[in-house]
Amino acid sequence: MERVLAEALLSQSQDPRVLLRVLCVWESPTPAESVETLRFLLQRLEEKQEGGGVRSALPAAPLLQEAVREVAAGHLVPLLRGLQARRAGAPAGESSAPRDRRRRVLRAAGGALRSCARLSGGPQLAAGLVHEALLDLLALRPAAGPEEEKEEEEEARPAPGERGGLGAEEAVEVLVAVGPCLRPREDRALLERVARAALAVALGDEDDEEPGAEEGAAALVAGRLLPALGRSSAVALRALWDGLLPREEEEGPGPVPHAPRVARLLLVLSALAERLLPTPGVGGAWGAPEEEVPDARRCPCFWRAVQAGLVHVDGLTRKRARYLLQRAVEASAGLGAECSCGARDANEPSLFWWLDKKKEQLLKFWENYILIMETLEGNQIHVIKPVLPKLNSLFDYAVSEEKAHWLLHPSWHMCIYKRMFESENKTLTKEGIMHFLELCETKGLPGAPGFSEFIIGPLMEALSESSLYYRSPGHKMGSCSPLGMKLQTFLVTYVSLLSEDIKSSFLLKFIKKMTSRHWCAVPILFLSRALAHIPPCKVLGVEGLLALRDVLQCTMITHQIRLRGAAQCYLLQTAMNLIDVEKVSFSDVSNFLMSLRQEESLGRGTVLWTELCDWLRVNENYFGEIHSCIGFSGRCSLSVYVQSLVQDYIKSPTMETGGNCFMPDWYEAKLVAVMILLAADVEEMKNKYSERKKTQNELKAILHPLMDVLMKLGRNAYIPLLKTDKCLQLLLKLLQTCSLKGSLTQDDGVLTLLQNSVISTTESISEFIVRRLTANELSTVSDLERCHLYLTMLSELVNLHGKIGWKNSDSIWRFISLLKNASILHLQDMSSEQEPKLGKQIQKVVSMACLAAVCGILSQKSDLHLDFLDIEILENFISSFHLNQIVRKPHAEKQNSLFEESSSSQGWGRVVAQYIHDQWLCLSFLLNKYHTLIPATEGEMEPFLHVIPKPVGILQSALEAFTILPSDQVLPVFHCMKILVPKLLCSSESLCIESFDMAWKIIYSLSNTQLIFWSNLKAFIQFVFDIRVLTVAARIKGQAYSKIKEIIYKVIEMSTTKTGVLNILISYCCRSWIVPASDDLTLTQDPFSSARDYIELVIEGCIFGTVFRRDQRLIQDVQAFIENLGHECAANVVTENTNRDDHYVRVCTIKFLCLLDGSDISHKMFIEDLAIKLLAKDELVSRSRTRYYVNSLQHRVKNRVWQTLLVLFPKFDQNFLDQIIGKIFEAGFINNQASVKYLVEWIIILILHKFPQFLSKFWNCFCYGEEKLKMSICTFLSVLSHLDIIIQNITEMKPVLKQALTVVLQWCFNHNFSVRLYALLALKKIWAMCKALHIEEFDALTAVIESSLHQVENMHGAGNAKKNWQRIQEHFFFATFHPLKDYSLETIFYTLPRLSELVEDEWITIGKFIKFTDIPTGSAFQWYLSQTELCELKPSDWSQQDIGSNSIEGDSQSEWIDVQKKMIPWKNNVPDLELDLVFQDRAAKLGKSISRLIVVASLIDKPTNLGGLCRTCEIFGASALVVGSLHYVNDKQFQHLSVSAEQWLPLVEVKPLQLVDYLQKKKTEGYTTIGVEQTAKSSDLTKYCFPEKSLLLLGNEREGIPANLIQHLDVCVEIPQHGIIRSLNVHVSGALLIWEYTRQQIIKQRDIK
Repeated sequence: MERVLAEALLSQSQDPRVLLRVLCVWESPTPAESVETLRFLLQRLEEKQEGGGVRSALPAAPLLQEAVREVAAGHLVPLLRGLQARRAGAPAGESSAPRDRRRRVLRAAGGALRSCARLSGGPQLAAGLVHEALLDLLALRPAAGPEEEKEEEEEARPAPGERGGLGAEEAVEVLVAVGPCLRPREDRALLERVARAALAVALGDEDDEEPGAEEGAAALVAGRLLPALGRSSAVALRALWDGLLPREEEEGPGPVPHAPRVARLLLVLSALAERLLPTPGVGGAWGAPEEEVPDARRCPCFWRAVQAGLVHVDGLTRKRARYLLQRAVEASAGLGAECSCGARDANEPSLFWWLDKKKEQLLKFWENYILIMETLEGNQIHVIKPVLPKLNSLFDYAVSEEKAHWLLHPSWHMCIYKRMFESENKTLTKEGIMHFLELCETKGLPGAPGFSEFIIGPLMEALSESSLYYRSPGHKMGSCSPLGMKLQTFLVTYVSLLSEDIKSSFLLKFIKKMTSRHWCAVPILFLSRALAHIPPCKVLGVEGLLALRDVLQCTMITHQIRLRGAAQCYLLQTAMNLIDVEKVSFSDVSNFLMSLRQEESLGRGTVLWTELCDWLRVNENYFGEIHSCIGFSGRCSLSVYVQSLVQDYIKSPTMETGGNCFMPDWYEAKLVAVMILLAADVEEMKNKYSERKKTQNELKAILHPLMDVLMKLGRNAYIPLLKTDKCLQLLLKLLQTCSLKGSLTQDDGVLTLLQNSVISTTESISEFIVRRLTANELSTVSDLERCHLYLTMLSELVNLHGKIGWKNSDSIWRFISLLKNASILHLQDMSSEQEPKLGKQIQKVVSMACLAAVCGILSQKSDLHLDFLDIEILENFISSFHLNQIVRKPHAEKQNSLFEESSSSQGWGRVVAQYIHDQWLCLSFLLNKYHTLIPATEGEMEPFLHVIPKPVGILQSALEAFTILPSDQVLPVFHCMKILVPKLLCSSESLCIESFDMAWKIIYSLSNTQLIFWSNLKAFIQFVFDIRVLTVAARIKGQAYSKIKEIIYKVIEMSTTKTGVLNILISYCCRSWIVPASDDLTLTQDPFSSARDYIELVIEGCIFGTVFRRDQRLIQDVQAFIENLGHECAANVVTENTNRDDHYVRVCTIKFLCLLDGSDISHKMFIEDLAIKLLAKDELVSRSRTRYYVNSLQHRVKNRVWQTLLVLFPKFDQNFLDQIIGKIFEAGFINNQASVKYLVEWIIILILHKFPQFLSKFWNCFCYGEEKLKMSICTFLSVLSHLDIIIQNITEMKPVLKQALTVVLQWCFNHNFSVRLYALLALKKIWAMCKALHIEEFDALTAVIESSLHQVENMHGAGNAKKNWQRIQEHFFFATFHPLKDYSLETIFYTLPRLSELVEDEWITIGKFIKFTDIPTGSAFQWYLSQTELCELKPSDWSQQDIGSNSIEGDSQSEWIDVQKKMIPWKNNVPDLELDLVFQDRAAKLGKSISRLIVVASLIDKPTNLGGLCRTCEIFGASALVVGSLHYVNDKQFQHLSVSAEQWLPLVEVKPLQLVDYLQKKKTEGYTTIGVEQTAKSSDLTKYCFPEKSLLLLGNEREGIPANLIQHLDVCVEIPQHGIIRSLNVHVSGALLIWEYTRQQIIKQRDIK
């Protein structure tokens, strides 16, 4: 048409120049049609000129050339400038129509310019146009080129405003159109300049890490200009290639460009792919020699860019990288020639190579590789997992048969793993990590370049995610994380393959990586564990030791002490295994050990301490030289080093004058103490089989400088203060380290010698301490720390004397007496001072602290008779001072400079708080001593109790103290309130309630603090829930009773977010009720009497347990794993077992219930009340949710209720059971989860066994209507399966067996297969009993029953019916479980939940009952353990779930798939053939055509998609739509989209789990099963021919078609896609395939006609 139009115009005009001038007269805006007409005319003139046949009809060549140049310069170029101006002035919200018109004009103008350049008669016009467009293109470039190029451009560019420039689109269009007209040789320089400029615009600024505003221009240049330049000439292509990637000689192992640069690079490479990757059969282009054409396959930088693109964050960039890879492979396969890109190192393979003789293997490798990378784009594990085996085959192709070297570069595999590691789907990330670790472990891969960097980089980045360390299903609770195990095995294997030099650098980088980011506790624990298991090798020096110390600091970020301690243990083991002792000194090791916390990991006497001592002993003579100790250098033994260390430590600096100074830091004392004990234990280890005297001599030599100073403390007043402080610090640390939990206790020669040495210095130390504390020598704020040191030292000395006996210990009590008297005198003298002075005020605080310390010592040694101490004076003084008395702050002008500048002072407020805190400590001592004599009212005070202050006043002062003291100082106030509140609850109830409220506010404020919260919570619980308080509050039933109930609920609420809170409350209350304290002499009645009044607490204890978040469950799992390590992990030895696991709430409650005595009337009433309330709780849960999911909170609560009822059952008598038996049977009628059903059935069996008189009520349960029994009949049939247990206590069995047979036989003919299955099982067991008893009355039934049982046992076929009959007989509840022999706590709380596949959070091991010692175990301990083989069984694949005969409610979830064999469970009773006929008949009457297409949508669960599909299927005449449930039809969303289509289309119900059978059935009917899914072998929809009888299976909205169903399909069809998004909506996909099927059938029918 265009040619005809151009010919018509030329035929009407003899001179084309006239036409050109006419067509160049344009309106504004320029009509696109006019410009297109001009282009047609110029193209026709060009054709005529090239043809030469009609040259006579054209004007002379010069005239036409001049006219053409005028059109180009005078009309087309200004037109393009105008387009740029109009686009710049267009509004932001401009519609698409103007843009489309401008683009149309632009394309036409470009084509016209191309013809003008060719008709102009010379190269000048083309060169000029290119040059002008080039200048405008250079303006878009982000950075200027070389200096000479800049100057050239500035000279050529007109001044601003001289003319309007071309925009990006216009400049690119001109270059695209006119560029091919340039001459390759003559215009080579211009072509190269254009190529460089285009490349600069496309790539952008290399230093800009964020894509800028030039993104559109870059895409335009890459999409239009670069392909045109590549096609135009070899010169341009070579210029582009040279500018794009460095030459081979310029390449280096530099880093891959950052992400935006890679994206632009691949954008350009994709645009030039047709030319850079040779096309088979084309050879050299443009007449250029083939060797001049660049081949990207031979450039390593090209492949590195492709690899960077494959793992890029942008999906489009990854797609371009895959395209380039695919094209390179196809080009190589087509050309067949040998190709290699070279390698950086002779020992590593090329990034890409090709040999024709290896074509088959290489094609297979790259096909699988691209398939895997494509599949990873789906980000769905169920799609990716079936493809992962191909990853193993990649390694088989990539590694030589001898596994000696890599054939293909391993970086390609790293790209796959990096892509998986960075996936948003954490399941896929974990799968990738596990696969990588397993592959490197099992494949025995050769050393790979870049593997170490990959491990330290992407792998460790991925390993930092805590969620990857969850236990996999099937792994026991407390077992090691699968990823943790794989990581350990991998690291050990990989490190063993490295050479020594590489091993050293790798491990150092690995450890440093662990400090390069904020790691969570769980990843750092398992990484440390993996490092600790590396076999010993000397690869790390001082730098490695410092790196390990940095990792130790990282472990401190978690509040989980057990995790922290375990990580420290592993890191110390790592150091011992990997450190080259010749490169480190004792000083380096000792500083490293100081990063460990002794109270969390390195406790003396633990296995870890022993290993450390042994390591020091073995390597003692090989450690590096020491330069840190004064007066010593070079190599030495550990003992010599420690002696020098002690001497250096004790030496005081020469600058000290002996005056006041700050306390020395504790770090050095801790270090020296640890090293002394290590040296002593190492010596003892060396002399283990020789005389111990040598060890004692060594330790004496080490301790001699310390003991020498300590012996002089009492006599020499001129020893420098800093020296005395350091000596006392060291001594205190030595004693504390020896007394840490886990320390050696038996035959510990080191400890004995240390204690004896200290005992010899006790008098000197005590004299020094008392002098310092009483002689006004402590006068500054910094001295308060020194006071704390002295008092702590004094307390340790008293404890030491108590351990080894009180012989010759009168002197220490003499000093304590002096300290007490002097402190009282100081406090009495200072009470009348008017003007506060710093020294006096500090001495006042010190004196009160001394009294508090004395009271603490006396309370610990209350069994000693120390009459000479004259304690009465102390008691009288304590009773006389005013509580909450503060220490006034001295005036600023009179303060000492040390007070002003003290870095250790936290303000005078802390000083005052400590002073008040010590007052309450003293008062607590007094109240504890006389607590039994404190009256309930002040009027009852006896004259001889003058030392006891008024109790009401004390309680009021306690409330005042709550407002004064900081929250971390209120503990002694709580201790005083514990004694006062029980006394005053009756007389001063409102005051006690106020104390409850204020105390709870303090506890709540402390809930986020880890260190002081628990001790304060325990003290709070002890005074609020004191047994006397509970008893009095319950008796008077006043406001205090309500307030205690309120606090109970607050504690329960707090326990849902803070694990361990309720444990303390329930443990304290249960212990108080069952084991009251011996000193509760004021209790006038049974302490258990109040338990019924607080039964809600016990109920909560029975059912307590939250559904943990995944992160909380992970922490619990890891802690359980560490605990299971036992003494192997030192953290288990030295850290306190706090019993804060939520399981311990139920453990405590159950142990408490086990101790109750059913013969005790108060216990009996409590048990019965508890059982009734538990049954009510179960009923409430059942009513609140008619259907609850497995392992939901409702399921767990019901399970815990029935577990508790089972525990209580032995304490029920017949009268009480008669009251509740109806509720128990009623629970059997409820549709429960399997674990609950087992418990209900079990308790019914036990009741009927113990009390057969309830059998009549049991038989009545079978008499209800079918509506009530449809969900529960299997429960009662299960009970009948254990009839042999039930009738053990019955003398006349025949009536019972007859009734049982009557009941069972009628259910054997039920239409529901599952009911029949249970009935047949019960029948089999009952009939066996009848035969054993030889009951003649049943002879008439023998033939019928045995025939039925024989038929069941020998049913033919291998269908579900036979399998499920075998499974139910082998199921543990019917085959192994014995209701009487298996009655134990282990079965109830561990075995049964495990076998019923309850979530592991509900499994409580018997070990937890044994370990929990707060409640005594009781005499019947054997009842705790299971005595049968049940505990050894594994969960079976049978799931007990009742389903009624017609249960198709929308909320019911059938779990009977393993039992019931329904091929096509239609809703109504119309056979499938008749169903088809009904709809076909209706359709025929309406003239509707029905196809042979079945659409299966059982996997789709969204009503909107199903409604749309229903409408589509009806419109295109599908024969049926298969859905997962016909109840979707009643959904409003379905009906809204289907618009009544369901009334004209057959709908068939097939459950998702029945699809396999349904597909097989349809195959036998001649249907081809077709899946709509992207698979490795899927067919293109545009190329697939649908058979007439087609079954179309659609996948789930999120997960597609499961892998197991894909195996049953004949073919998979995919819809070709060209965008970035990888999937269509399922309704849209289905509609496309339904239409394609319909279209093909229409064409076939048309061809037949």
